[in-house]
Amino acid sequence: MRTRSAPDVLLHRGRIRTMDPRHSTAEAAAIERGIVISIGSDSEIEPLAGETTDVVDLQGRTVLPGLIDAHIHLEKYAQSLDQVDCEVSDLDACLERIRARAEETPVAEWILGHGWNQNDWGRFGSYEDLDRVAPGHPVYLTAKSLHAGWANSEAMRRASIRKDTPDPPGGSIMRDRAGDPNGILLESAMTMVQSIIPTDTDDRLVSKLLKAQTVLWELGVTGIHDYDGTRCFDALQRMREEHQLGLRVVKNIPLEFLSQAIDLGLHTGFGDPTLRLGNVKVFSDGALGPRTAAMLSAYDGEPENFGILLLDGEELFEIAARASAAGIGTSVHAIGDKANHVVLEAFEALRRFEEGQRLPPARLRMEHLQLMHPDDLARPAALGVIASMQPVHATSDMQMADRYWGPRSRYAYAWRTQLEAGAMMAFGSDAPVESPNPFWGIHAAVTRRRRDGSPGNAGWYPNERINLEQALQAYTRGPAIAAGLETVQGMLAPGYLADLVVLDLDPFRVPHESLASLLPVGTMVGGVWRYTGF
Repeated sequence: MRTRSAPDVLLHRGRIRTMDPRHSTAEAAAIERGIVISIGSDSEIEPLAGETTDVVDLQGRTVLPGLIDAHIHLEKYAQSLDQVDCEVSDLDACLERIRARAEETPVAEWILGHGWNQNDWGRFGSYEDLDRVAPGHPVYLTAKSLHAGWANSEAMRRASIRKDTPDPPGGSIMRDRAGDPNGILLESAMTMVQSIIPTDTDDRLVSKLLKAQTVLWELGVTGIHDYDGTRCFDALQRMREEHQLGLRVVKNIPLEFLSQAIDLGLHTGFGDPTLRLGNVKVFSDGALGPRTAAMLSAYDGEPENFGILLLDGEELFEIAARASAAGIGTSVHAIGDKANHVVLEAFEALRRFEEGQRLPPARLRMEHLQLMHPDDLARPAALGVIASMQPVHATSDMQMADRYWGPRSRYAYAWRTQLEAGAMMAFGSDAPVESPNPFWGIHAAVTRRRRDGSPGNAGWYPNERINLEQALQAYTRGPAIAAGLETVQGMLAPGYLADLVVLDLDPFRVPHESLASLLPVGTMVGGVWRYTGF
């Protein structure tokens, strides 16, 4: 008769919030080979310990399943950690940071930054602004939204952006009254500069990703759904091969590589819970910040501006149908109410196509889902579409939304409405657009307030607040379901991955305004402590 070996790790004397509806709380858990093998009371679990078991006394601390960021740009976030932080309250403060970086950067080398928001400054910056503080360098700064770039004259010279340069399809070169480029590039025009910026070596990129991974562990993030490109995928594979990858990564496929993925026979779900292929990623419009999100009616105060629709419904349907036939799901970036409507129309046609072709229904996702027409609010749930949303966007964007969307904002960032309609929600950060700190997202989802308490106790459109349990589900079970990993990820139960975070305070026992200040004292991935401070 075979004797069961002792577990590798045993946690006890804690308050474990399992997110398992069958067994919502526990005191102890046993872990073997990176998997939870038993969970229950101290008296049930403690006898399982053996001589080689690492017994961890939680001393009353709270344990949650590992938190999953369902929408992040990992390479861009890793790059941002070394770039100039341009998320400051006024343009002059940003320029002073560029001046300081220029003084320590060799002449003619690039200066890169991220995070500016012209809506906070009252105007866009110009190439002349940057030329004054960094005359000897090419400078390129991405907006907080990642949908606009700001270049100086040297960067535009190197990119051959001149007065006679036409706008690229799906993008715009902003110009002054004389028709000369003013340094601001919108949407696809950004690639004109980005494509000439020297890329990191493979080793340098891996080094940056490792630094970002450590930051994510310290925030309690154990899994991510990444929306960056193939260089990031290559680096992640290298990290995995060298046993350096300590996050669960779902790697989505950029649209431009869909044909290659199909030709290779790849499909959504290929891989394992450590590194796994997700969906093809498609952009349907721009963003609220630069007012390029596609709108059914014009932006308030800008009667000629309806944003930019990058793909029509027929084009989206053709992409999604081709992907579905190959076993690949589709994720579509959609911000404005027109973009969301067009995507829903395409997905409804796709569901009819799948039924007619007797194809299994693809896992479909709408990324951001920021503003919807009232008639479309229930359609994601009806079509089985994952609502992949980022709660901090609501509190960051609320003033812009009120200014440019006006009363339409009642239907913006509508988490409760999506849940009540029956949609599965998966929360993320969109980092580096926002901080990847999931507790900031949880706070925003529960309070609809910024961390400084604005706009008041009730929050912004408080009818769309959700409760803490629902917010945690959207950072655990929701992303696991979106990834097709719901049988092994997203809760703490026998047979599930031993991915978890340890907190000194129980989120269910602190005031809601304190949620944003919570930080883990321990993060475990696959039974291995990746970060511990207790």
